[in-house]
Amino acid sequence: MKKKVNRELLLNGNMMKAILSLAIPVVINSFLQTMYNLTDTYWLGRLGTAELAAINLVTPVQNMVINFGSGITVAGAVLISQFLGAKEDKEARSMANQIFACAIIFSFFCTAAVFMFTPHIVTWLGADGETLLNAKTYLQLVILDMPFLYIVNIYAAINQAQGDTIRPMFLNLFGITLNMILDPLLMVLAHLGAAGAALATVGAKAVPAAIALILLSRKEKDVYLDLRRLKFEREKLKSILVIGLPTAIGGSTMQFGFLLMSRNVFRYGTQAMAAYGIGNKVNGLITLPSNGIGSAVATIVGQNVGAKQYERAQQGYKLSAGISVVFLFVGGMILSRMPISTAIVSFFSDDAEVISMAADFLSIMAFWCFTNGVYNSSMGLFQGSGHTEVTMIIDASRLWIFRFATLYVCEIWLRMGVRSVWYSVVISNGISAVLLWIVYMTGYWKKKRV
Repeated sequence: MKKKVNRELLLNGNMMKAILSLAIPVVINSFLQTMYNLTDTYWLGRLGTAELAAINLVTPVQNMVINFGSGITVAGAVLISQFLGAKEDKEARSMANQIFACAIIFSFFCTAAVFMFTPHIVTWLGADGETLLNAKTYLQLVILDMPFLYIVNIYAAINQAQGDTIRPMFLNLFGITLNMILDPLLMVLAHLGAAGAALATVGAKAVPAAIALILLSRKEKDVYLDLRRLKFEREKLKSILVIGLPTAIGGSTMQFGFLLMSRNVFRYGTQAMAAYGIGNKVNGLITLPSNGIGSAVATIVGQNVGAKQYERAQQGYKLSAGISVVFLFVGGMILSRMPISTAIVSFFSDDAEVISMAADFLSIMAFWCFTNGVYNSSMGLFQGSGHTEVTMIIDASRLWIFRFATLYVCEIWLRMGVRSVWYSVVISNGISAVLLWIVYMTGYWKKKRV
C-alpha cells in the first residue's frame, strides 16, 4: 500500500513534499556512504600521512569500477521508474531481475581484474616505498567488497524507483555503524593499518548485502527478485545498454580523470596528496544535499515521463535546482571562511602542512559549490528522462577537457603550483553546470529515448 501512496505522491501530489520525501533519506544515505571513507580517513590520519596518502591515491581506481557498474543500476532505476509511472508493474519486476543478474556478473569480473592488476596500477600511479606497500594492500583487499556493494546499490535503486528511499537509508546506517566499530578494532587494536581499513569496509558491506538480498526477494512488494525464473530478455538488455552504457562510460572516464588528477597531485608530495583527499571528502559532505536532490529529480522525472506528464517533470526539476542553489550558496559562504575550513580539516590530520593545503582547497571549493546545485539537478533530469548520453558527454568533458585545460593554464602559464589543482576543480564544475542548463533550455530532455 505504501508503494502506491508513494507513486501517487510523485505523479500527482505536492511537488515540494515529493522532493523532500525522496531527497532527505537519500542525503542521509549518501552521508552514511561517505562515512565509510571518512572513518577510514580519520583513523589513518591518526596512524600517519603515508597511510592516508596511499588510500587517497588508489581510491579513484575503486571509484572508477564503482562508477562503471553504476551505469547498470542507474539504468535500472530509470527504467523501473518509467515502467511504474506507466503502471506496468510486471515489466518493472522483470527489469529488476535483469538488472540484478547483469550487475552481479559484472562485479565479479571487475573484482578479479583489479585484484590481478593492482601491483601495476599503484606503480604506474607513482607510488613508492611505504606508500606503495600500503596502496597495494588496501586496493587488493577493498576491491573484494564490489559484489556486496552492488547488491546494496541495486536494493537502493529498486526501492528508490518505487519512491522509497527510507529503507536503503536504514540499511546503510547499519553498515556504517558496523564499519565504525571494525575500523579501530582492525586498524589500531589489531595493528593492521591500511589492511584493517579495507577489511573493515568489506565486512561492513557484506552483512548489509545479505540483508538486502533477503529483502529484495520478498514477494509482497510491487518489485521484487525471483531469480529462479530469470530469463534474459533481449529488448530489456538492449534498454539497459542504451541507458546504462553512457552512464558507465561517463562515470568511469570521469573517475579515470580523477586518477590522473591524483597522479598529478602526487608530484607535489604525500602531504599534497593527503590534503587533496581530505578536501575532496569534506566537499563531498557539503554537496550531499545537492546530490540527494539530484537523485530525487531522477526518480520524479522518471515516473512522470513514464506517465507522459512532462510539465510536472519540469516543475520538479526547476524547484529542485532552486532549492539546491540557495542551500549551497548560503552553506558555501559559511564554510569557505578560512578559520572554519581549517577547523574542519584539522579533524583529519595533525600535520600542519596538510592542514594548511587542505583548508585552502576546501575554502575555494565551498565558495563555488553553489554551481553543483544546477549540475546535480540537471544530471537528475537527463538521467530520469533516459538521456544518459548527455550526462556521459558532460561527465567526460568536465574532467578531460575543462579540468585538464584549466590545470594546464594555471600550472604552466600562471605558475600557481598545487593551487592549480584547486582552481581546476571549481572552474570545470562551473562550466559543466552552465552547459547542462543550456542543453535543458533546448528541450532535448523531452525527446523519447527508449
